[in-house]
Amino acid sequence: MTAEQIAGAIIFFITVSGVLWGVWWRIEGKVKEAKNEASMKAEAAAALAGTARQELAEYRTHVAETFVTKQGQKEQTETMLIAINGIRTDIKGLNDRIDRIFESGAVRQSRPRSGNG
Repeated sequence: MTAEQIAGAIIFFITVSGVLWGVWWRIEGKVKEAKNEASMKAEAAAALAGTARQELAEYRTHVAETFVTKQGQKEQTETMLIAINGIRTDIKGLNDRIDRIFESGAVRQSRPRSGNG
């Protein structure tokens, strides 16, 4: 081999190595870019999940404060029905008393007072 052929072979290998290194460098850049993008998306998803978790906790608190359970509603309904039944009993008792007043002769005659005068 002559010096020119050796120099040509060396230049060829340097050129091939440079091209391969350039391709590798470009692939490495794309991988880093994809990693950064995925990392940003993961952080955004984590923030969104945290927000959703917070909103769910607030909604659960709102539901617990605003709405009653079936058992609680049943207890409240029973209490109200007992109170309404007591009012009904009181009104019935008043009606019976009024009826007795009218049956016994509501008109009473006043007696003259005996006096010294």
